[in-house]
Amino acid sequence: MAPRDPYAVLGVPRNADGDDIKRAYRKLARELHPDTNPDKGAEERFKEVTAAYEILNDPERRRRYDAFGADGLRAGAGADAGAFFGGGLGDLFDAFFGGGGGGGSRRGPARGSDHEVGLVLEFEEAVFGAQKEVSVRTAVTCETCTGTGASPGTSSTTCLQCAGAGEVRAVRQSILGQMVTSRPCPRCNGQGEHIASPCADCRGEGRVLDERSLMVEVPAGVDSGSTLRIQGQGAAGPRRAPPGDLYVHLEVKDHPRFARQNLDLIHDLHVPVTQAALGAQVELDTLDGTESLALEAGTQTGRVFRLRGRGVPHVGGRGRGDLLVQIVVDTPTRLSAEQERLLRELAAERDEAVSPADTGLFSKIRSAFK
Repeated sequence: MAPRDPYAVLGVPRNADGDDIKRAYRKLARELHPDTNPDKGAEERFKEVTAAYEILNDPERRRRYDAFGADGLRAGAGADAGAFFGGGLGDLFDAFFGGGGGGGSRRGPARGSDHEVGLVLEFEEAVFGAQKEVSVRTAVTCETCTGTGASPGTSSTTCLQCAGAGEVRAVRQSILGQMVTSRPCPRCNGQGEHIASPCADCRGEGRVLDERSLMVEVPAGVDSGSTLRIQGQGAAGPRRAPPGDLYVHLEVKDHPRFARQNLDLIHDLHVPVTQAALGAQVELDTLDGTESLALEAGTQTGRVFRLRGRGVPHVGGRGRGDLLVQIVVDTPTRLSAEQERLLRELAAERDEAVSPADTGLFSKIRSAFK
C-alpha cells in the first residue's frame, strides 16, 4: 500500500533522520493501533502510517521516493539514480555499458514489522524486577504451511522471469550510450520465487494474524518511561523472513509510602513529639523488611536518616541507591485534661509562654465528650 506522502503521513520533515522517523511512527502507532483505538478510521490510518514507515525506514525505498515520488516505488526509476549516485563502480559500469556483473541482489521477503505494547508495573516490581505476561495481536507464522506460503505438500519455485533475483533489468540506448535500468519483478513482486499453489489459510503470506502472549523479563531498577526491546518478538516476516522486534513501554504505579528520586527512595516518617523530644527506637517498614531506627533525644522535623543500599538497584549494574527517611514531628491536637495539665506544667518549667487555659462553658462541654 503506497501512502499519499510518507513524510506528511508521519509528520516529519524530508531531512528527518532515522531516529526521528522511528519516534514519529511509534507515537502514531500507539495512538492508532486497533487494539487501543476503537475509532472506525483508526485502523485505516494505522495501515497508512505503517506503510509510510516501511518506505522511510528502508534507505533504498526512501531514496527512490525522494528521487521519483510514488513512481519510484512502483517502477525502477530509482535504479537509474542509484547507478549514478548511490552505487559502486560496478553499478556505474553496468549502467553505461551493460556490463555482466552478475545480476542484482535478490530482494526476498521483507523483515516483519516491529510492535509496541504498554505494561503497568507495581512499584516493588519495578524496583526488584519481575516476570510479566504481555499480549499482542500480531502476525505469527502460519502453522498450516510452516511459514513457506505454499500449500502443504508443495513448495515455491524460483521465479522464471527474474531467475530468483527479485528484479528485472532492461537495456535502452541514450545519448550517453547503453543504459541499464532495473525494477521489481512483476511476476513475483520482488520476492525472487513463485508459489503456484498458495496456502489457503495464509494466502501465500506464510503468516496469519493472531493473539500471542509471552513472558517479559523486567530487570530491576526500571522506571516509568523505560522501554524494553525484545528482539525477534515482533511480527513474523512473510515466508519465513526474519521477525520484527517488540518494544514494551513501562509505566510504574505510585507507592503509598515511598517516592522515587533517581535511585533513591524518599519516605516521611511521622513520630510523636514525645519520641522526638526524649528519643526512641522506632520500627520502619522498608521494601526489604523491617528496620530499626534510633531517634536521638531532641530530634527535629526535617532530620534525614540515610539507610544505604535500601534504594533502587542500578539497571544492569551493581549497587543500589539509598533510602532517605525524613522525620516529621507530629504535634498532638486532641488532648485530655490531664495531658493539657502536664504540658502546661512543662511549659511553666521551661519558662515558655502559652495561651491561657480555656475554662469556659464550651470547653467543659467539649471535654465531657472526649
